[in-house]
Amino acid sequence: MISNQILQKTIEGIAAISKIGLAIMDPEGSVLATSFREAASYSKQAADFGASSAESQVAMGCQFFKIFEEQQTEYLIVARGEGETSTIVGKMCAFQIEELMVAYKERFDRDNFIKNLLLDNLLLVDIYNRAKKLHVDTVARRVVLIVEIGPHKEGDELERIRSLFGGKSHDFVTAVDEGNIIVVKQLDEDDGYDEVEKCANGILASFDEKKSKKLRVAYGTIVGEIKEVSRSYKEAGMALDVGKIFFTEKNVIAYAVLGIGRLIYQLPIPLCKMFIKEIFEKKAPDDFDEETLTTINKFFENSLNVSETSRQLYIHRNTLVYRLDKIQKSTGLDLRVFEDAITFKIALMVVEYMKYMEEQNF
Repeated sequence: MISNQILQKTIEGIAAISKIGLAIMDPEGSVLATSFREAASYSKQAADFGASSAESQVAMGCQFFKIFEEQQTEYLIVARGEGETSTIVGKMCAFQIEELMVAYKERFDRDNFIKNLLLDNLLLVDIYNRAKKLHVDTVARRVVLIVEIGPHKEGDELERIRSLFGGKSHDFVTAVDEGNIIVVKQLDEDDGYDEVEKCANGILASFDEKKSKKLRVAYGTIVGEIKEVSRSYKEAGMALDVGKIFFTEKNVIAYAVLGIGRLIYQLPIPLCKMFIKEIFEKKAPDDFDEETLTTINKFFENSLNVSETSRQLYIHRNTLVYRLDKIQKSTGLDLRVFEDAITFKIALMVVEYMKYMEEQNF
């Protein structure tokens, strides 16, 4: 169904050019869009015309036309005046609305196809048959981006993002739930993840600064066939979830950079608890004070380099060594040893994951 806003804009444009008053009504005579104030006074006549078998009619100084969809009356056009000009303009308006209906129906069919494709609701043979029918390339490089809108929706997010890709018939913008908008972007042969990252940032930039800070964009890997689009969608979904745990400072997150966080995200909570209990007999990693946690994170950021870490923390090298010795005594892990550092880093991530899952369950 075409929105009343689009109908209004269409007849206003035709009326401004032709100087003929136009109105669009439903088959019961309710005014959907009009370019003149008195349109409602023709509602009863329009309703009678809608119930009749005639396809056009002249009455009350106006011309009435019907627009059909699958042999059912969908809209009524009212053109003021009984002359030839009014007839031509009325027919022109009807033709324009009919073309819009075809375009919207095709977009709906393509949108429905993409939704079912993303959700794995189609058999392989149906994917290729429907893609061919809808003129969707089956072999093309594509990537799926998910834009998380969050609870502070304004209502125009979907159309705003669609407008960014409006001129590109190979891209699709849709939604399968209230909180996320999905972009299936087709890439050129030379485009890589830099182009995808640029696209993600472009989506954020289309909103004002306050709104963009509340948005998150995640994307999957680039796929080469239509049947693989659902995989890229699932990857983008995982990137969105994992990003909330381990990449909270980022508004754009790629599946390819999730690293070990992707593995931890798939672990059952009981196994995580067992791991933490077995590794840390004395003190769990989340029991440390803020100063110790800052020291640990900075030490990891600098690839276990004592000199660089002490310099960035503005402390003496011996002070850092003292803190590392203290951590070793309380946990049994020496962060200067690569294997112990890896174990500790994973443990910190597991704790973050468990905290996140606990919050989701409340």
